[in-house]
Amino acid sequence: MPQAVYKLSQQTIYQMKHYYQSSLTTTPQGAIFRAKTPEAVITAYKSGKVLFQGAAPEKESKKWANTNEVVAPKAASRSQRTPHAFVPPTTLYTSNHMGTDEAGTGDYFGPITVAGVYLTQDQIHYLKTIGVTDSKTITDTKIRELAKKITAMNIPYSLMVLRNEKYNQLQKKGWSQGKMKAVLHQHAINKLQEKIQGQQIEGIIIDQFCEPPIYQRHIRSEQLSLLPHTYFLTKAESYSTAVAAGSIIARASFLKEMDALSKSTGMTLPKGASKKVDETIAQIIHKYGWDFLNKCGKTHFANTKKANTYL
Repeated sequence: MPQAVYKLSQQTIYQMKHYYQSSLTTTPQGAIFRAKTPEAVITAYKSGKVLFQGAAPEKESKKWANTNEVVAPKAASRSQRTPHAFVPPTTLYTSNHMGTDEAGTGDYFGPITVAGVYLTQDQIHYLKTIGVTDSKTITDTKIRELAKKITAMNIPYSLMVLRNEKYNQLQKKGWSQGKMKAVLHQHAINKLQEKIQGQQIEGIIIDQFCEPPIYQRHIRSEQLSLLPHTYFLTKAESYSTAVAAGSIIARASFLKEMDALSKSTGMTLPKGASKKVDETIAQIIHKYGWDFLNKCGKTHFANTKKANTYL
């Protein structure tokens, strides 16, 4: 009998159990679940191993092994190892729901942007047909085009922009980037919730960047709290079109902000945190002085020190 074995994260296994809810069979000892489909019998073990066996196991395994990172025990993050109570039901992805995502967190230059989008069932289907998916897989040109189409549809959305001067101020006060993101996500959710009052909503999906208890601790420190039916999911933009739309709007806003910063400096500011960034920082210091960096860069990044090489 053909079979395949993969080592998957606990987060993925938990998602699989929801996915195969209607196909679950008796769970053997030491397993988390067993499901039977026309192509294969899928057994997920507590160790993280997932066995696919049957007539065509590769048809089922490729749904998970090709779209999720296959991990060894030591490579899994804490959030991957431990399933939590905030994983969304799979039915939510095709229901009326809200999704949030962010951009700019790994870039030295430019702000952090967070966008929340509310979609109905009909809008979800349409956005899929025009190519709304994970912004990381789309060119910047296409992202700008899709963002215009989404906003032109009068789809409810909210956008938060944390520009560099405020970012650096918060960082010096002791805020981690994780706390900044959590507070931005929650403000985006609250603003969007106000916009859609009276409309049916089945839940909220946040693209997970930290464990839910840590997220809650961050927002509680700023007198904020989770709304009912809030869920967290890693790589959520691959499952939720609302999150994917949020990622596109956030990314488009980040690109717009980068355009403005590039214009103000008179040079094209590179994205990311590469050696090219180090060289550009040195050029800015030569031209405008150290203080100017506070207006366009996340100055606590290691790139600031690395730029000394080029001064």
